[in-house]
Amino acid sequence: MAYNIPSPISPIIRCGPAGWAHTHWGGAAVYPQGVGPAFSPLEFMAERFDTLEVTSSFYHMVRPETARYWARMVDANSRFQFTAKMNRQFTHERNVEDASIRQFSEGLRPLLDRGRLGCLLMQFPSSFRFTTENRTFLIQLRRLFHEFPLVAELRHSSWNIDEAAGTLIDFHIGFANLDQPQSIRSLPPTSLLTWRVGYIKLHGRRCGPGFDQFDDRPYPVSGNDYLYSAEELADWRVRIQNVARFSESTFVTFNNDASGRSVVNALQMKSLLESSAAASMPSKVASAAQSPLFAHRAA
Repeated sequence: MAYNIPSPISPIIRCGPAGWAHTHWGGAAVYPQGVGPAFSPLEFMAERFDTLEVTSSFYHMVRPETARYWARMVDANSRFQFTAKMNRQFTHERNVEDASIRQFSEGLRPLLDRGRLGCLLMQFPSSFRFTTENRTFLIQLRRLFHEFPLVAELRHSSWNIDEAAGTLIDFHIGFANLDQPQSIRSLPPTSLLTWRVGYIKLHGRRCGPGFDQFDDRPYPVSGNDYLYSAEELADWRVRIQNVARFSESTFVTFNNDASGRSVVNALQMKSLLESSAAASMPSKVASAAQSPLFAHRAA
């Protein structure tokens, strides 16, 4: 199943990790040691990546002054665009009060107005199946947040049908192609494009809480600690390029943040996508974590 929407615009692929303010990224796990209070993790990451996913917006409302600060911190990178998660109040709790919608929209509007918001990601729970009721709710969110470019993260396998894809196409909603723990209930890897924005989200294959419905293994997992191999990245490179061939812009986000693995894999994928010689992939992947892209720049 594939829906390709031709676009005359040259494709842009932006690759980066989800979040940048993880407390466990200190102590040289990701950020350099010995930096002063003026050090900005966001500015540091925007020098190395063209996108980051705003994860905090899922848990609380972003203030407009915070969004303006974020926009200033990425000002040096003209290609940079954020993606942001829709607040769980809307996707999980289905609370769509007018006041909350206004507050959330106003918080992200500084990024939207400055051209720094590539899309708003509606991350639905793993239990969100394709039903008439859920289809209607998805369309309702599209209308309530009509000013934003929207992408839907739909984890359940029931969405892997033509009717579901047709709904996204009809209402101009992008589709998040996922790598996630696999079971009979989880959406398999895809390279689907339903709107002008392409999206790829790589959670890893050991994700802990949030994917419990899909995780049939007998042992517990504490977090997103999966490190993608060179071969797995190469497989996803093909899917990414298939999506980007027909999109106006494509976002590739790594969510395996434990021990900074999302940063390592995002650097590896960035190098892989920029490389014109597939045969050089193993050496590039092996050396990506030591790339000069990751060298700290002194103030």
